[in-house]
Amino acid sequence: MSAHEQSGNVSVKRSGLKAPFFVYQKKLEMVEDLLNDLLECSNNGDIIIVEGKRDIISLRKLGFSGDIELATHGPLTHLTSKVVDSGKRAIILTDWDRRGDLLASKISEDLRYFDVDVDMYIRERLSSMVKKEIKDVESLHSYVAKLRKLAGNPHQAV
Repeated sequence: MSAHEQSGNVSVKRSGLKAPFFVYQKKLEMVEDLLNDLLECSNNGDIIIVEGKRDIISLRKLGFSGDIELATHGPLTHLTSKVVDSGKRAIILTDWDRRGDLLASKISEDLRYFDVDVDMYIRERLSSMVKKEIKDVESLHSYVAKLRKLAGNPHQAV
């Protein structure tokens, strides 16, 4: 083992990995920092808006216990009314595919019309971090679990 490897600054590839070990560690750190920001917002009462039931399951597995609303199980007018009546801030977390982009744009437009504070930034940041590996919110839990395993933190909490 080289002195560089012994120092803890391992930049060589581990067997079976597509990228150097530190790449997975850095990606995990960035994704978990963003998820922690999202969790803090959720714990402070913000409503997270997702597309489907599997998205909710994924977020719950990641430790989210706050309000999560479905955008696709009823007319958007019902969702809009519910969020407006709550008086809470909305975080749109639709998938980062074409359908998710269109849905996010429509929901944001509707809610902003009623002066609801809408956060699209978390979705944009998350999308830019993971869209090469996963395409939807429902895959987020398994993706984070995989990163934790690759980075050597299999039981780390969000």
